[in-house]
Order: sequence, then structure tokens, then C-alpha cells
Amino acid sequence: MASSSPLPPPAPPRSPSPSGEKKSDPERQDELYTKPDDLEDGHQQNPAASSSTLEILDPKAETALLHKLDSVFVPIIMLVYLSCFLDRSNIGNVKVAGMPEDINATPAQFSTAVSIFYATYVAFEAPWAILLKRLTPRVTLTTLCVVWSLTTIFSGFITNIGGLYAARLVLGACEGGLFPGLNLYLTMVYKREEQARRVSYLFVCTAIAGAFGGLLAYLILKMDGVGGQAGWRWVYIIEGIFSVLIGALVWFALPNDPTEAYFLNEEEKRMMRVRARQRAQYMGSEDFSWEEIRIALKDTKLWLSGAIQFCQDILLFGFSTFLPSIIQSMGHTSIEAQYLTIPVYITGGLFFMGLAFLSDKIAVRGPLVAFANIFGILGYILIICPTSNGVKFFGTFLCAAAVYSGPGLNLTWLNVNVAPHYRRAAAIGFQQTMANTAGIVAGQIYREKPYLLGNAFSLGALVVSEFLIAGLWLYIRSCNRKKERITKGEIEDTRKVKTGDGALDFKYHL
Repeated sequence: MASSSPLPPPAPPRSPSPSGEKKSDPERQDELYTKPDDLEDGHQQNPAASSSTLEILDPKAETALLHKLDSVFVPIIMLVYLSCFLDRSNIGNVKVAGMPEDINATPAQFSTAVSIFYATYVAFEAPWAILLKRLTPRVTLTTLCVVWSLTTIFSGFITNIGGLYAARLVLGACEGGLFPGLNLYLTMVYKREEQARRVSYLFVCTAIAGAFGGLLAYLILKMDGVGGQAGWRWVYIIEGIFSVLIGALVWFALPNDPTEAYFLNEEEKRMMRVRARQRAQYMGSEDFSWEEIRIALKDTKLWLSGAIQFCQDILLFGFSTFLPSIIQSMGHTSIEAQYLTIPVYITGGLFFMGLAFLSDKIAVRGPLVAFANIFGILGYILIICPTSNGVKFFGTFLCAAAVYSGPGLNLTWLNVNVAPHYRRAAAIGFQQTMANTAGIVAGQIYREKPYLLGNAFSLGALVVSEFLIAGLWLYIRSCNRKKERITKGEIEDTRKVKTGDGALDFKYHL
């Protein structure tokens, strides 16, 4: 029986099926939905079965809604990730402030303390990501934030290397769940074409944490001797207290269900429900499924993306943790090294934001990652070669362009190309698990000034990443072309996975 509801005026006419039913146009997949009963494993099994079409939201009203969502969600998400990265990377600030000497740690032991963080970090990423919905975002993120904040405060009272090892392990176990969790939360709020710029806010926080962390450490270190405590101890204590306050903010300000957010009026909540139905294929079933996790683990996109992210994270962790030491090796004092990191981090953050906005606008991901990496390659060459300290410092600005853009855009590339929710949760979690083992490597390659091994290793990682990006781009393009040929009836559909992002009307972003 033909559908009785007319299509919205802007929609092109649809060709009737042999039975007279109207079928969905693959090019309008974001404007149509099927009822929950018609959904199986997160994709539309029978688009023609729905007897209704979804209204098209007024663009101005939807833009206003997005601005309102951003005005509340973005500051909260940015603050919690800022506190997370501050508590993780401040070990680089306290390193040049005398912590190793005070706790009698050798350079090798301190490098181990940097690396050991990632042992628990990578182990807990996938489990936290998969459990996010079951435990609810508010409970999960608040609990993690409070525990790592208290750990940071207690780090200010460490007296030996064993205490530092224990603190870093606990910190890693908690912080491992934050980044995948925040990325998944963003997919619960925004459409595929809206995500890169929101993910960019997280990585901008990494840059802000570096800049703000350097400035904050510079100011706090002036408290050296206050209360009989060394300045580096106050860095941990004060930054930990800041993070506890952010944890409280998350509990009260982050809604579990974005479609019923407390700051939206009734009309805006209705629009959120419409948007949720538009993203029905992308989000999929609310029920946990081991099958979706199995499919994710067999996905070539996951493994190539994880390999790219590993290479990019070599830069991210090495650069963000050891930049004060790298700058100090150029002949600057420890205090100068703290504030000279600020313009470098800001430059990297602004570059990434611009690239992320462009990525969403043109729906292109991989080529922009490769483009950003070119700057990093040039930057590391300048730092490694026998150039003046001024030229080497300029090289850090070029490196910063790749440090944040590469990991952020590559993660977005995976985010938008995997569906439904639990398949995406597993993919993000395992991708981050693979990628963040780079932190273990970073702690071992940046050991002695002038850090030639670390910078050379980072340069090599960028070059390898360029080849992997090309491989993933070619693979995704071949998947899109195969779907097109199946849709046209040119070849038989012999694929094993035909649900979620495997659906014929799900077009992968290149």
C-alpha cells in the first residue's frame, strides 16, 4: 500500500516501487527515518515500511539550537578535558621544577613514570567506552573526574618513585575513560557533519592545557617554600583542587539524555527528538550487543585508523609532555621554558580549529590530516638539523600544527564512519587503546637533551602516518564505490555486514 503522507516540498519526486510504495532516496538519508520497530541492528531494513516522513527543521531554528547546545555542552566538555590533560601533562612541568631530585628519581625512573600511566590508560579505554550508556554519562564522567582529581592532589605529597608510579597508574585508569566517553557523548548530540569542529574543541583543550599549564605552573612555582612545601607540590595540589570542582560541575550540568536537556524549552526538545530520529541509522539500537563489538573488531577501518592514531599520538604525547624540556634544551631557563610554551600551544590549537571547521564544511577528513602532517614534518626537520635556536623554536610552531590536527581529525574520521552506537563505542575504545600505547613509547624516546632520538622518532612516525592515511582513504573510497555498484545492480552484494555503516545508503566520509 502506498504511503499516504506526502513528502516535504523540497524533496525530489520518488519513483514508485512495483507495489506502489515510495522508497527512500539514499541522498536524503539524514532527512528520513523509520519507526523504532522498523530498525534492526541500527539500519533501515525496510525504508518503505514507514508510513510517515520526518519534517525538515527550519535551518535558522536549527542553527539557533546548535548555538544553544554549544553554549552549554562545549564549555563543560572543554573544562573537564582541560582538567584531565592538566593533571596528566603537569608531570612535564614539575620535571623541570625539581621533582625528580626531591624524590630521588633517576632519569630512567622518571621516564618510566611517564610511560607507566599509559599501561592502565589503554587497558581501561574500551571498557569505559562500552559501559558509558549503561552506567550513564553523568555517573561515569563525574566518578572518573573526582577520582583522578584526588589522585592529583595526593601526588603533591609523594616522597619516592614508588608513590609516583602508583599515582600515575590510578590516573591512567581513570583518564582512560574520558576521551572515548566525551567523543561518544558528542555523537549523542550532534550529526555526522557537525562533529569535527566539536571534537576540535577537545583537542583545543589539549593546547590550552599546554599553554595554561605552562602559565599556571610558572605562577604556582613562585609559591616555592610556602607552607614548607616545594613549588612543584603546589602545582599538583592546586590543579587537583581545580579538577575536583570541575567534577562537581559535570554532575550538575551534564544531562544523561541530551534530547531532554534541562536548558531547552519544549520546542527545542521537540527539535532534538526530530534530530535524533534523523540520526536513527547512525545511532542505532539502545540495546547492548556483543555482535556489534565483534563486527567492530573485524573492521579494516578500525585497524588502519588505530595505526594512524598511534603514529599521531607519538607526537601528541611526546610534544605535550616534553615541550618545556625541549625548549629548555635550546638554552632557556626552566622558568622561561614554561611561558615560551604558551604561544606554541595556542598556534597549534587555532590551526586545528580552522582545519576542523573546514573539514565539517566540505565533509573531507583524511586529506586534511595528511595536509597538517606536512607542517609537522618540516618542523621536526628544523629542530633536528643543526640550525640556530631561533629556527628550532620556530620549528615547534610548525610541529604544533600537526600535533593536534592529526589525532583530532583522524578520530573524527572514524567517528563519522562507524555505526550504530555500540559498534562505534567499541571502535573508538579500541582505536584509542591502540593509539595511546604511543604514550609508553613517548616516555622512553624523550630521555636526554637535546632529545634527538625523540624528535627523530616523531618525524618518522609522521612519515609512516602519511602512507597509512593514503591506504585508509583508498580503502574507504573502494567501499563507497562498491556500495554504488551494488545499488545500481552491477555486482552482487556478497558482503557479510550489511547493517549500520554497512547499509547501502550509508556513505563514508573521505
